[in-house]
Amino acid sequence: MVACRTFPCQYLRWSRTATQALILSVLTFCVVLPLCCQHLLYSYYFLRFMYLDSMSDVALGDSLHQGQEALRFWENSAAPPSFKDMSHNPEVLVTVVTARRREALDFHYLLRVMRQLSDILGSCGRRRCAEVLLCDVESSSVENEDAKLLENHFKVIRRSSEEQNLQDQVNSFEKEKRDYVFCLRKGWELVRPKNVIVLEDDALPRQDFFKVVKDLLSRRFALQTLYIKLYHPERLQRYLNPEPYRILEWVGLGLVCATIFLCLLPYWNPLSFSFTLSPAHLIFFTLYFMLAAEMLGRHYLLEVRRISPQLYAVSPATECCTPAMLYPGNSSLRVAEFLDASFCIRGNAKDMVLYQMARTTPGERSHSVEPNLVTHIGAYSSVRPNPVRPKLI
Repeated sequence: MVACRTFPCQYLRWSRTATQALILSVLTFCVVLPLCCQHLLYSYYFLRFMYLDSMSDVALGDSLHQGQEALRFWENSAAPPSFKDMSHNPEVLVTVVTARRREALDFHYLLRVMRQLSDILGSCGRRRCAEVLLCDVESSSVENEDAKLLENHFKVIRRSSEEQNLQDQVNSFEKEKRDYVFCLRKGWELVRPKNVIVLEDDALPRQDFFKVVKDLLSRRFALQTLYIKLYHPERLQRYLNPEPYRILEWVGLGLVCATIFLCLLPYWNPLSFSFTLSPAHLIFFTLYFMLAAEMLGRHYLLEVRRISPQLYAVSPATECCTPAMLYPGNSSLRVAEFLDASFCIRGNAKDMVLYQMARTTPGERSHSVEPNLVTHIGAYSSVRPNPVRPKLI
């Protein structure tokens, strides 16, 4: 008789909890998150058909305006002092690889990047954070106007006319790789740096760029890595991607959030939830927070790490892409040798070659840092065909 009485109570209690879980899930994933995340570009709830075109147009307009501002800055006589005098054996050499972008001349990506570098080079105290080298790999008969404008402020290197003629006989992906190798080797020959950073001319460094780089180089793993990627496309930063470490991070995030939530519930429960710290409820809320994090967008959660350089996460490197790369020690020479031994074509560009080399060469490792240390501002490519109206994604 007692068992008969307790069974309905247990059923009602379970039913009440299950109903609360269902209502909470429906409200979260069908009402709250869709309303809050519809404008977030890298969220699953982003309403592409409503906002993508307008957001892309605004971004292009802002980029054009900032490019024109950078042009006026470098044309102005009040531009910063020259960085052409480079010290030998610097702690860090930043090599910026540039080519003329015929469809984006008015955007002046290079001028924006170099202006940002000139602003943050003094953030390390009395000494410059790094030496800066501009590597102009334009091979056409028309000169790279932006690189020409910067010659009074930065050391600029170029190939000889004979070397340029040889580069015109290969496909664009192989040419891009050879340009990269040329810049790597020339930078090393000029100043023998202790560490090398290579930026493409549309990779805009963030304000904390050198602070984070300094912290990365102080970590033990930097002595044993071939390269550290400083950028990975935001659209590829989701948990549901083929990087196993993200699954562990994802489960850990859900478990921590679920545990904290259930531990706080007895002390603060304005909605009168009946959840407890039981295995079933812990599993439910772990999955609940995991799904919420993925639907919101991992990219936005990573931004919290910008609070401190020590919070930036380091993980195994991913395949795409190479707008910003850090080569600790003399690893840039090994990278140049690896790239020289491969021929690049569509589907096997230099980023894929580097990724495969790091995975298959005994003793070599590669890493990636998150969140990104640069913003990719290039809507127009210098290698691949460009759409009439570039989109943000």
